[in-house]
Order: sequence, then structure tokens, then C-alpha cells
Amino acid sequence: MSSVSSGFRPRLLFVHQNFPAQFKHLAPALKDRGFDIKALVYQNKPGPTPASILGITCLPWSSRRGTNFQSHPWAQDYETKLIRAECVAEQAKILDQQGWQPDLIIGHPGWGETLFLKLIWPHTPQLHFLEFFYSAAGLDVGFDPEFSLNQGWHQQAKVHSKTAGALLALHDMDIGISPTHFQAKTYPNWCQNRIHVIHDGIDTLLLKPDPQVSLTISTPNHIPIKLTKRNSILTFVNRNLEPYRGYHRFMRALPALQKLCPELITIIIGGDSVSYGAAAPKGLTWKQIYLEEVSSQLDLARIFYLGNVQYEIYRKILQLSTCHVYYTYPFVLGWSCLEALSSGCIVIGSDTDPVREVIDDNKNGFLVDFFDQDKLIQTIQAVISNPNSYCHVGQNARLSMINQYDLLTHCLPRQLALIDQCLNINPSSSRFSNIT
Repeated sequence: MSSVSSGFRPRLLFVHQNFPAQFKHLAPALKDRGFDIKALVYQNKPGPTPASILGITCLPWSSRRGTNFQSHPWAQDYETKLIRAECVAEQAKILDQQGWQPDLIIGHPGWGETLFLKLIWPHTPQLHFLEFFYSAAGLDVGFDPEFSLNQGWHQQAKVHSKTAGALLALHDMDIGISPTHFQAKTYPNWCQNRIHVIHDGIDTLLLKPDPQVSLTISTPNHIPIKLTKRNSILTFVNRNLEPYRGYHRFMRALPALQKLCPELITIIIGGDSVSYGAAAPKGLTWKQIYLEEVSSQLDLARIFYLGNVQYEIYRKILQLSTCHVYYTYPFVLGWSCLEALSSGCIVIGSDTDPVREVIDDNKNGFLVDFFDQDKLIQTIQAVISNPNSYCHVGQNARLSMINQYDLLTHCLPRQLALIDQCLNINPSSSRFSNIT
């Protein structure tokens, strides 16, 4: 029985710079339960802020000043978090003075917004979405030798300093939720008993195979071309095209693949900016750098850069894919990997910890050493040349998502159950050590 049905209407406060983001399914599900929900939302430009997102009341906050770039460079990340935390706390204090106190705060601490909320509501439990805890060694930093030469202890110290805000947030966190076991294990051992591994959830009813799918796109000469499942299509998707997601490894494989697979069409989705890691040299983009590196060896008429596309287009491209490549450093696992698996794609993933958690090599996909260029080419060629021989891999991929990551039957019910547990515990308790 939920708390609402027993006569108690819980008040929940979401705190996320890009709300709803990872809470796009959870927040409306809680609203549908009758919970009283508000969200503190970052407003980065003048003009009206949405009064609601997903029907949830949004309260805007904005920074009054930027980071002092005269301060020590290793302190600037923490200072930025403090600036945000101050602004969010002031909005929280206004809510408190208006008589609205949350029974539970659900937040993403990654940008610092949650840091002072315990000072406003000391007895309100906090559930944090834990995405990644940075480490100066052993994870993404130093993983790729191409970008880690001559990086010494100074670079490690800069990364180590980034954990200051995260450590304070962990001190205030009552319970954590992390999408994968890999991501949860990046956090310190002393907080592991407070972290639950529950993925955001994949809508497997929407992201599913469609043998009849077709899509018309334009060539660089603006000539329309209709794509169907009869085409040999290699797909690569990232929010932004950058080394952290293996864009350079993928591009360097294309010249050989085009020679081996003369009918191959390559579709690349992703922006020109940077989501993770360092920016490209000034005036350039990673997309441009690695395209130019191999462009003289490519038939560019068979490569389609679509940039950032509408979700429906993205979904169709996954359904059209003959072979999909998902590469990443030991870092946050992208939704696109799971969405490709749910769509029945034959996914070739990097043999790195986050991908290894969801792909069982030769069963529901294939794993290739991140740096083994020849193996990547050979594996893609094998799939492209005879996709019918690998139908069972795509079928297993979809089943693995339905059985473990489905939004409606697995992930969302577990998220809601965890929140019910939080709300049924005495709010004055400082820790939820008895939650299992």
C-alpha cells in the first residue's frame, strides 16, 4: 500500500540541473500516485522558465556570478559547485518559509546543487542519483595512451580535486541509486551499503525490431535515398563524437571496412561538442579531426553524418542497423548501448567494464578490445557480410534488455519500491542502514 492511499500525501523535491533527465519516467510515475512534487530547475538564460515539466511544478534558479578564474585552477570546479549550491539553497529556503517542506529530496549531486540542502531541511532524507565518482587512476583517466602522455601527477591532482563536492554530497546522502554495478563500484567502499543498483529503465515496447522499417535521408548532394533492412548499414551513435566514446577508433576502421564491404552505408549520429573529457584543440572538433585523418581513404558518399536527430529518427536508425558499434572508456554507460540492444541490433562493444556488464560476448553481442583495430574491423566485416548468421545474437540482445532492464516490468517498479521504503522510515533517521 502506498503512502498516499493511507492518507499521507508525500512531498517530494527533485533537484537536477537538467530536469527531468534521468527522472523522466520516475517523476511522472510519482505524480500519478498523487504525490505533491516540485522540481528545482536551472535557468541559464533570460526569459520564461517552464511553469511545469511533465506536469510537475518547476522552480527556477540561476547563478548570480561565474567562477573566479583567478583562483587556483584545481579549485574552480569546486567553486562552481558552491555557487550553484548557494543559489539552490536560497530557493529551498523560500520554499521552507512558504511552509512547504519535502518528505524526500531526490537529486543528482554531480553539479553541486544538493550541497547545502541539509542545512535547510536537516531531517529530510536525500536520495541521490550516483552517476560516476572520478578517480585519478584506474578508470577513464589515463586509459587511452593517445591522450595520456606526459600527464604526470599534476593531471591526477586536478582530477582528485574534483571529488571534493562528491564527498560532501555522500556525507549528506541517505540512500543512493546507481544505474549499473560498474558505476556504483566507482564510489568509496564506505558508502557502498547505501547504494542500490537500479537502471533508469529502457522502454522495450518502443525500442524494438521492425522488419518493415524504412527511412529516407539526403546525400551530401541533397539526393534522397531510401534505406530499408535490405541495405548493409553500420551505425554509430553518441551524444557528441569524441574519444571518450571511441569515435577515433571507429573512424580509423572505416577505410578498411569500405574496401571489404563495398555496399556498406555508415550512419553516424552525434554532435560536434564535448560531453566528457577534454575539448579538441582550439578551433577544431573531434569530429573534424578524425574525419580529416582518414577522409582521403574514404568514399564519403557512403557516410552520413546526421548530427543530433529527433528521437523517432534515432529509433528508426537503430531498427535499420545491420551492425551497431558502441565504444566507451571505463566511464558512464550510455543509454544508446542499451537502446540498441533492445532494438535487436547486433552490437559490437568495447571490452571495457561498463559494456562488459550488459554484453555477454558471442551471446547477446560482441566485445572487442578498445585498442585492437584489426579485431574491430574483422568483427564488423563478419556481421555485415553475413548478418543472417547472427540473427540469434540480436534476438538474445533484445531478450536481455526485456529480462533485466525493461522500464515497466523491472526498473520503474524497483525505483518506486525504494522510494516507498524511504518514506516509510522515520524521517529523523540520519541513515537508512536497514534498507536492503
